[in-house]
Formats: sequence, structure tokens, C-alpha cells
Amino acid sequence: MCRCLDVKRANYYKWLDHSETQDRSYWNELIELVLRYHETYDHRLGYRSIRDRIERDIGIKYSDHMIHKVMKYLGIRSKVRRVRHSCTVRAKNAKTAPNILDRDFNASAPNEKWVTDVTEFKYGERFENKLYLSTIIDLYDRYPISYVMSDHNNNPLVFDTFDKAMENYPDAHPLFHSDAGFQYTSSMFVKKLKDLGIVQSMSRVGKCIDNGPMEGFWGILKSEMYYGKHYYTKEELIQAINEWINYYIFERLQRRFNVQTPYEVRSAALNTDNPIEYKIPENKSIIQYKQKHFKSYQMI
Repeated sequence: MCRCLDVKRANYYKWLDHSETQDRSYWNELIELVLRYHETYDHRLGYRSIRDRIERDIGIKYSDHMIHKVMKYLGIRSKVRRVRHSCTVRAKNAKTAPNILDRDFNASAPNEKWVTDVTEFKYGERFENKLYLSTIIDLYDRYPISYVMSDHNNNPLVFDTFDKAMENYPDAHPLFHSDAGFQYTSSMFVKKLKDLGIVQSMSRVGKCIDNGPMEGFWGILKSEMYYGKHYYTKEELIQAINEWINYYIFERLQRRFNVQTPYEVRSAALNTDNPIEYKIPENKSIIQYKQKHFKSYQMI
């Protein structure tokens, strides 16, 4: 073998008897950890999430770069979020509310600002069936206040979602933001909000970013449990959605919240008179937007 491979016998025996170096042992342990978390969380975690999960669960600190290097070496990656190119088109002659939220996605306490939307899933042998999911998210902690699934994208779906949210938080009077879909502009829903003293806000036509956190939630959900999978029955799809939302609430760590889950952030906030405020760092596009649309912002 040594002759065929042109390797000196002494070198071969040296390699055969060598003990694993500390660096190699460190590398192999890290590979094992990354693979374990990658499989445990169904390939949902990116290198940042794996790094945070390892530090929180085991107490070992690695750099983002090191975890990214291992994933690249192993040829693995998290599920990629698809880009959404369409927005909801409002009904003709619909009476829309002004965009009071105005892309200010920060909230200082729970139940201060709620955002909502409806998204579509397909299932069946040839994806011939549809299931709709309506959800309300609290902007303070990105916590799903309520969600309802239905075979039809109609008023009862949206009304039931809102009623469920109010049952959970009967004393809440949040700013309620949505797109200009027909359910949210219907006279019955507008009256429902008005009777409760809740101020309504709506995204501008064709401006999906006006409801950015809700769109982001859909993107995470679908990339982690829907895209690339085939659900043949309604029951199978509903179970997958319920399991993912449960995972998102209780297990999905978020760096913005100091590596905590939405449940942990919400529980702490609801048990204190002075909740911690987790402000979103502004990026260049948001600053440019404010400078373009608000003179008062330019004067600050």
C-alpha cells in the first residue's frame, strides 16, 4: 500500500500511532454539536441560531464565524426564506383607515400595537386544496396573540381571530394594524373596533413593508415548515402549523430579545410595571423613508 501511494513506511506508522490533537478534538466536537442541532430542529436553524442555542443550552461560547465555517464544511444550511413579490389589493371603493402605525414597529409594552394578516397554504395530492391562517402578532414581543385556520378566506375567519385575541386580553386597547383587505375594511369589522375604542391603522396600497413584521412572520413560518414539503391532508397541515407556532412561542430564540423566546419576554413584561423595551435598530432604508416622507424627522 505504501509503495502504491508513494508514502514512506515510517510516515505511515507515525500517522497510525498518533493521538488526536486538541485542535482536532475541538473541531470534531463542534461538528457533532452543529449536526445535532441541525437535525433536532429540522434544519430550521441558521448559524447564528445554532450558536445561540449551544451557548444557552450547554454554556459553551463559539463565534458566529466558527459555526458558519462548520456548516459550510459540512455542506448544510438553514431553510431559505422565499421572497414574496405580491401584496394584498384592497377592495374597490373600500373605506380604508390611515397608516397610523407608519412603520414604527417598536412598542414599549405588551398590547400596545397589534398587527394582523391572512396567508394561504395548499395541500392535497396535487395541491388542489387551500387552508387559510389568520394571525394577530403583538409588536412588543412578536408573540402570536391569537390565530385561526379555515377553509375560506372570509369575514368570519378574521372576526374569529380578533374575538379570540380579545378573549385572551379583554382589557387591551392596542393600535390595530392590517393591510387593506376586504375583511378589515368591512363596516362590521370597523364598527367592532370602534365599539371597543380601538384605533385602526392600515398599510398603503402596494406597500407590504408597512406591515413588515407580519410579512416577516409569514416568511419564517413558511420557510421552516411549509416550503419544500408536501402535505397530503388537511389534518397533517394543521398539525404542522400548530406544532411550529408552539415551537416559535416556546423554543425559538431571538437575539433582539437577548436570546429569549417570545414567551419568556412576554411573561417577564406582564409581571412588571416597567417592561424592558427592545428597540429595533434602524437601518438605512428606514431612515431614508422617514426623511422622504416626514419633514419633522429631518428637523430632529
